[in-house]
Amino acid sequence: MTLQSREVTWNRGGRLVVDGVTLRPHPGQTIGLLGPNGSGKSSLIRLLCGAVKPTAGVVTLDDASLAELPRRAAARTIATVTQHADTAVDLTVRDIVALGRIPHRGAFGGNRQADAEAVADALARTGLHDKASELWHRLSGGERQRVHIARALAQQPRELLLDEPTNHLDIRYQLDLLRLLTELPVTTVVALHDLNLAAMFCDAVLVLKEGRAVVSGPPAEVLTPALIAEVYEVDATVTVDAATKRPLIVFNPGPRA
Repeated sequence: MTLQSREVTWNRGGRLVVDGVTLRPHPGQTIGLLGPNGSGKSSLIRLLCGAVKPTAGVVTLDDASLAELPRRAAARTIATVTQHADTAVDLTVRDIVALGRIPHRGAFGGNRQADAEAVADALARTGLHDKASELWHRLSGGERQRVHIARALAQQPRELLLDEPTNHLDIRYQLDLLRLLTELPVTTVVALHDLNLAAMFCDAVLVLKEGRAVVSGPPAEVLTPALIAEVYEVDATVTVDAATKRPLIVFNPGPRA
């Protein structure tokens, strides 16, 4: 089983930001959350990780309500990378990545060898091995983003939630990151703005608009010119990339007809 949402609704401050959304990924899938700004992608991520409770509906992990699970048990299974994570303490990169091991530590500490190996592996996977001793506030925005992704990987989760993880990353690291996510033996839900990146790397996508699910399915079936026009209010041509056999989206830069 996996982390799922069943008709979840969230009313925040009198405003309906998520409206009856169901998400049922298969184990090991990479699911892209798509939609314009304000469509509910970040809010759905917050519901899935348990940061907030739904007004209606339920988020489940292995068919148990996430709200009823012990926080440590959930933290050992679900890792989250948010858009605006920061720290006021000037820790080293290694120290921040090591925070991902906290859920695995009991009253008498944890397995130091396992912790060290998990941190080293996470640093290597995100290309941060040479930055391990550097201080957080000396890093660029893209490097900070990779540190938070490394922290999530060090957690060794079964479910991975990422909110716009390619923000601040240059093209090389965008591709490296999404390639890494598809290779991990985890179920991944990732909010993205770039439709071509979603088409290239995601097994399935869920498209949101004004808090509601518009359509879900494989990118080749979902990302049509009609859908893009309806949700994003732009004209686009969708072809198939000869090498990857994935959809390739070209936007019309002119005004809509």
